[in-house]
Amino acid sequence: MVDLVAGRIDRLGPALRRIVAPNPSALTGAGTNSYLLGEGRLALIDPGPRDPRHGAALRDAIGTARIGWIIVTHRHRDHSPLAREIAEWSGAPILAGPRTPPPALPGFARGIDLGGGEGIDADFAPDVTLRDGDEIAGDGWTLRALHTPGHLDDHLCLLSAEGAFSGDHVMGWATSLVSPPDGDMREYLSSLGRLARTGVGRLWPGHGATIEDAQARIAELAAHRTGRAEAILRAIAAGAPGIGQIVAEVYADTPPALHPAATRNVLAHLIHLAREGRVAAEAPEVTDLSRLRFVLPDRA
Repeated sequence: MVDLVAGRIDRLGPALRRIVAPNPSALTGAGTNSYLLGEGRLALIDPGPRDPRHGAALRDAIGTARIGWIIVTHRHRDHSPLAREIAEWSGAPILAGPRTPPPALPGFARGIDLGGGEGIDADFAPDVTLRDGDEIAGDGWTLRALHTPGHLDDHLCLLSAEGAFSGDHVMGWATSLVSPPDGDMREYLSSLGRLARTGVGRLWPGHGATIEDAQARIAELAAHRTGRAEAILRAIAAGAPGIGQIVAEVYADTPPALHPAATRNVLAHLIHLAREGRVAAEAPEVTDLSRLRFVLPDRA
């Protein structure tokens, strides 16, 4: 297992370095990974949280080089807030993916308070929007934007000849949180397929160590999500209709501290299953998420 240390400069290749932010948590692992790509004119990928310690570590790593691009994989508060500060002193533009309207919610979810997501950086505003397929080129490297919504609507993966920067779309240490209404399970699964079809072999994630077998990890995550959906259906069939009951049944082996995140993933699955007609909500006029009850369509 790779030991990730906040503030340390880890050289991952001839022109690639990683600096981990000092924001460890149950959702960020050891912390957010910031990457510096290039030598003379650098691309900074995911500046990270607004933390003076991380800002100082990035300055030390940049040294006398010049930042040419600041690229943000998505606008969550553990990835994007430091971008504007670095842009102001470096003069580099901030690049990020397009914000796309979320798919229509099923009927039960339209009048209900779904709660929040993982924490959007409401002040984030890129200077340049990277569309799907757009390329950025530096000395000896090229990045191609792959729009991968699901974890968040503007999420990007960045493809290169050696691998891809996968943000929070694919991580090695944990599965990704898909938290409605900001996240969408159908889009997440579709984006996993898009990333797999690129044939990428290595991933540099937003949290955790380098993933050396990208295809195996992507397949593992897709199978995990399929398994969770089937487990949710079994729990409902066995008499666990409420979201809290489903979480207790499906995540029985998960530490209770992670159950709030599990609840968000279960909700994302229920929305996806309802769209497919595989579950239905009883009393859809209920406005309290905890009071919703789900049944299988043949029992509705």
